[in-house]
Amino acid sequence: MIASDLRSGVERLGDMIAAAKTIVPFTGAGISTECGIPDFRSPGGLWTRNRPIPFDEFVASQDARDESWRRRFAMETTFAAARPGRGHRALASLYRAGKIPAIITQNIDNLHQASGFAPDHVIELHGNTTYARCIGCGQTYQLDWVKSRFEVDGAAPDCTVCDEPVKTATVSFGQAMPEDAMQRATELSQTCDLFIAIGSSLVVWPAAGFPMMAKNCGARLVIINREPTEQDDIADLVIRHDIGEALGPFVGN
Repeated sequence: MIASDLRSGVERLGDMIAAAKTIVPFTGAGISTECGIPDFRSPGGLWTRNRPIPFDEFVASQDARDESWRRRFAMETTFAAARPGRGHRALASLYRAGKIPAIITQNIDNLHQASGFAPDHVIELHGNTTYARCIGCGQTYQLDWVKSRFEVDGAAPDCTVCDEPVKTATVSFGQAMPEDAMQRATELSQTCDLFIAIGSSLVVWPAAGFPMMAKNCGARLVIINREPTEQDDIADLVIRHDIGEALGPFVGN
């Protein structure tokens, strides 16, 4: 059911939240746009300005690694300045109230952790851009270390342990999805009674399969997104309005 207006959608969502025992949110880039972080596909989004660098290209080419890190450093001010928005804070309120056991996210911006979710309760399907990791041995690095090495050497650094490339701890196109995160997301989707997809276009697979999985396992499905998605027709409620306005009434509840 598509909400006829924002007010009726929020009221219906409130009823569903009140009735639910276990809520699992699934968030995409749309929840962070009011925080100043651009999404990927919309006009002006990151992918309209820069072609994504696939994982195999990153591994094979020093030039690709250098370009990847140049882009990340260019976004540093944006990521550093971002603070949790109304959507993040609303979900954190429901988490503190015991309604949400954990959150599944496609986002890499660390804003759910900043809003109050314990890091262990944020299931990051696409990784995290606030630190770096060696693609060989998994050694972690702070971004300041990478930046200083980049500035001194004029090139993206390799791991000090195994000499393999260091990249942001994110999942690139062509890179394997994190097995533990996928397994935990599967379990959450199969056991909740309310699944809320927020700010995701639901076109990136396999992550986009979780709302459908939850629905097939008996959960009610809510989709909050400005644009239509391919799963709107199976949802119990669709709210096509600003995410901050839709979730704002639940901040502090």
